[in-house]
Amino acid sequence: MIIDTTEIQDINSFSRLESLKEVYGIIWILVPILTLVLGITIGVLVIVWLEREISAAIQQRIGPEYAGPLGVLQALADGTKLLFKENLIPSRGDIRLFSIGPSISVISILVSYSVIPFGYNFVLADLNIGVFLWIAISSIAPIGLLMSGYGSNNKYSFLGGLRAAAQSISYEIPLTLCVLSISLRVIR
Repeated sequence: MIIDTTEIQDINSFSRLESLKEVYGIIWILVPILTLVLGITIGVLVIVWLEREISAAIQQRIGPEYAGPLGVLQALADGTKLLFKENLIPSRGDIRLFSIGPSISVISILVSYSVIPFGYNFVLADLNIGVFLWIAISSIAPIGLLMSGYGSNNKYSFLGGLRAAAQSISYEIPLTLCVLSISLRVIR
């Protein structure tokens, strides 16, 4: 049996094209996800920068100005500093509560992304109550903040945890009302 080498080359080139189509398909699935995540990240950085600038203007002081032009990169500098901080666990505190608290906060926020549609047919969890589940899961985060403050067995850290939880809740309430009003408007 004689096999023509041009047929084998055609088969090999066809299989390469099929594998390239799969790679392009995966890339086009990831593009909307990365665009959404990048947009949210840039939006949060702009909001933090505006909040700092407005707070500085109200308090008649100089706002963030050293990290980047006009202090735009100050939030990134704060995040980098936070990542490289030493992990201290209080000696008299409850180690489990102190360690689990931040995990609960971060995990609840990451799980809340599961109901966000990243494409036309690309949703991690397609639920009828997606908006309500998103609100419920993301509102677990203040509990983790309270757990961390309480687990340190220090009244000042506990007050800091209460303050952080109150601030988180004060941001969540208007956001929840806005999302609910939009979802009720869409239902009509």
